[in-house]
Amino acid sequence: MDPELGMLVGTGATTMVGLMVTDTWEQAKLRLLRLFAREGADATAIDSELNASRATLTAAAGTPDEEDLTSDVTATLRLRLRRLLEQHPEAAEELRLLVEEFAPKAPSGETGGVINSITGGRQYGPVFQGRSFSNLTIHSSGTPAPDQ
Repeated sequence: MDPELGMLVGTGATTMVGLMVTDTWEQAKLRLLRLFAREGADATAIDSELNASRATLTAAAGTPDEEDLTSDVTATLRLRLRRLLEQHPEAAEELRLLVEEFAPKAPSGETGGVINSITGGRQYGPVFQGRSFSNLTIHSSGTPAPDQ
């Protein structure tokens, strides 16, 4: 698969799974179901699967399993989107529009750029996201995380 389409599939899956636990989900789900209707899939079955995934993620919120379950649901949706675009490359533009409409927006005053988010679990220390790091200095108060 073309790297750009691969990135779109990953972004689409991550965006849609992130929306599953929000009030915007129902609107996004309808658009996603319309997208899957291209491949002649059973809309009722896909709707049931998406509802079950949402229920799982909602129930897992704040639990130790949240991160793993979110990763599993994202992987499942990513695989389904990949199959869709392999069979119907013309659906890529519709997926791109769906992602653009529902993806998190940059805070006002900022232009474009990268938006990094960390979901699931708690982080009690620095988190680094990027390509390469050098000469990092981390200062710590020495206070341990609450569960240590």
